[in-house]
Amino acid sequence: MKKEHILIIRFSAIGDVAMAVPVVYSLAMQYPKLRITVLSRAFARPFFENLAPNVSFMEADLKHEYHGIKGLNALYRRLTAKNFTAIADLHNVLRSEFLRMRFSLDRFHVEHINKYRKGRKRLISYSHKRLEQQPTSFQKYSEVLAKLGYPVDIHFHSIFPYEGGDLSLLPDSLKQKGEKEVWIGIAPYAAHDTKVYPIEQMKQVLTMLIERHPDARLFLFGRGEREEQTFDEWASEFSQCVKVSSLIDNLRLELVLMSHLNVMVSMDSANMHLASMVATPVVSIWGATHPYAGFMGWGQEPDSLVQVPLACRPCSIYGNKPCKRGDLACLTQIAPETIIDKIEKYI
Repeated sequence: MKKEHILIIRFSAIGDVAMAVPVVYSLAMQYPKLRITVLSRAFARPFFENLAPNVSFMEADLKHEYHGIKGLNALYRRLTAKNFTAIADLHNVLRSEFLRMRFSLDRFHVEHINKYRKGRKRLISYSHKRLEQQPTSFQKYSEVLAKLGYPVDIHFHSIFPYEGGDLSLLPDSLKQKGEKEVWIGIAPYAAHDTKVYPIEQMKQVLTMLIERHPDARLFLFGRGEREEQTFDEWASEFSQCVKVSSLIDNLRLELVLMSHLNVMVSMDSANMHLASMVATPVVSIWGATHPYAGFMGWGQEPDSLVQVPLACRPCSIYGNKPCKRGDLACLTQIAPETIIDKIEKYI
């Protein structure tokens, strides 16, 4: 009889993969004899490789090594050598559907995520909106596992011990944090402009924070052209600001640093989920999107989020649609003082 071995597929995006961590950890703890392999892109390795003794990570380079139908067939042949007994597709996109089809034809037990598209459609409808909480990603991932015969109760704190990640791994300027020292993370960007708090208003948040807490260290998280330019300007103007990408060059060490923050300020973006994964409180700012779509960070308090109750919100599930009003009022109407008040609760 084959040893039970489940394959969990979730290729992207980084926030969605991070949301699988509490579910995979709970599965591993509740079924210690079950082998678990997570198939994802290379960026996700730090999330899973030390998560639990019975969890392993498998990287899939879908842009090169496993590109196209030929590449996916090669990936499938590699996967079948692992002797899986169940397949959990937590993504349900063309690539994972193709792999699912191959596994099904070979009579594997295969289940996939329900995206609850009807409920989401009503949530973002302009004329027939129904503002109702949709199932969270954690619930949807758990549903897939239950269908495979592995129901889970999610219990998860962090990928690190309760004291946080090992600061000694970081550059010398970050190796120690004073007992009363305040570290605040700022992640002001997101993939779509409809989820980004206006940068000039965010700069006001920084200014007010520094006025109230002149000894605090403000760590700027994010990588990209916009981030580089903005962070260089802020770091040159405010000595308290630290551009994380100039000191740390890999995600695992960023997570170590995040685990020692007093609080992270983030948009509805990947950094909200990364901070949640290391048990750091997040003050999350929501514009075109809404936590009712099911993407609130793990363990985050509803009172910690910042949003404006406009009738048009949410207008998008992912923030990839233009603002119908044309003025992004859902973001511009958020006063910097509102964000500061939320941050103060944690410092």
